Amino acid sequence: MITNEQKNYILENMVKNLELPESAYEKARKRYEDLGEWLGREGSTIKGNDPHIFSQGSFRLGTAIYPLNGNDSYDLDLACKLRNGITKDSNTQEYLKNVIGQELEAYRIARGIKAPIEEKHRCWRLEYQDDLSFHLDVVPCIPADETRQKQILESIRLSGVEEFLAEFVSQHTVSITDDRHQGYRQICDNWYISNPEGYAQWFKFSMNRNHQVLLAERAQVDEVPLFKRKTPLQRSIQLLKRHRDQMFKENPKVKPISIIITTLAARAYNGEPDLYSALTNILSQMGGLVNAKTPRVPNPVDPGEDFADRWSMPEYKELYLEKNFWNWLIQAQSDFEYILSTIDSGFITEQAERKFSLRLNLELAKGVGSASIVTPKTHSINGPPRPWKRQC
Repeated sequence: MITNEQKNYILENMVKNLELPESAYEKARKRYEDLGEWLGREGSTIKGNDPHIFSQGSFRLGTAIYPLNGNDSYDLDLACKLRNGITKDSNTQEYLKNVIGQELEAYRIARGIKAPIEEKHRCWRLEYQDDLSFHLDVVPCIPADETRQKQILESIRLSGVEEFLAEFVSQHTVSITDDRHQGYRQICDNWYISNPEGYAQWFKFSMNRNHQVLLAERAQVDEVPLFKRKTPLQRSIQLLKRHRDQMFKENPKVKPISIIITTLAARAYNGEPDLYSALTNILSQMGGLVNAKTPRVPNPVDPGEDFADRWSMPEYKELYLEKNFWNWLIQAQSDFEYILSTIDSGFITEQAERKFSLRLNLELAKGVGSASIVTPKTHSINGPPRPWKRQC
């Protein structure tokens, strides 16, 4: 019989093959710090607006993983917040986006980045190519006004988030640009909002749910980057994302998006001290955290926003996004149970390659323990159709 300690050992060795080296995180940090210095330099057209560059997404949370295709670029999501001088009362979204875009173009030229800057709906993209390739997606934003922050604070309170955390994260709410917004080219007060910094703080709180000292400190900003913490929550999310990527590699457009997996996992995590117990709990609880009504998967720092809004949008109907989420969850529950059903090193190695595209070192697999080898029976799932097959 395989022990929980041995199961944890297998999972730890799997995640080691997904983890980016610290040097990759450091290179990403240096790149956005370099960009921040550029925007604040003498001669910058936005220096007087007090620009602040910060990371968001998987690099911020410490949940980035190697792409399935080793030649793919990494997505480094950034925001550029102008903290002074630009308001919704005096400037349009188009103006904000363009003044930041002009500085990013000047930066591209100064740093010898060959690919032209690319405009997306909400951001500007820089293709940073050298020994480690990144998409730098930079979202222009300004601090949300006091009225909007108070609305967000009340919404977070009503969702059940602790009072001190609700107050802390709501203060980071920002107004962002989006060229699909009906008021994009005119003065208006209903800009879309976002809160990547607040989400990162909420995630940090979830990471440390069993560390009461953080509660006493009222979620003070931690000087230790999240990517250096490596809690069971972060590692669980890395494994779930890789399983998802491998399962949908033939049709990535239909796969569950990372923010849904990350949010549900963080909500399910209960401070389990090791990877196996954390992953087991997360997989068992995730489905029950999806609401029956809109918002299906609420943004914890803006509960009115639904991370799963595309599930019900007519334009995404043929992607079967909700069905594919449930198919993935069932498959993940089954596949993790299957690979952890034995200490047969050959079987573990084969399953890691097949289900996760991970090539484990056979010697590591052999080290899981000395219990008798038990090879599981042939595995099959009697459930929904595979999500990579077109649904009728």
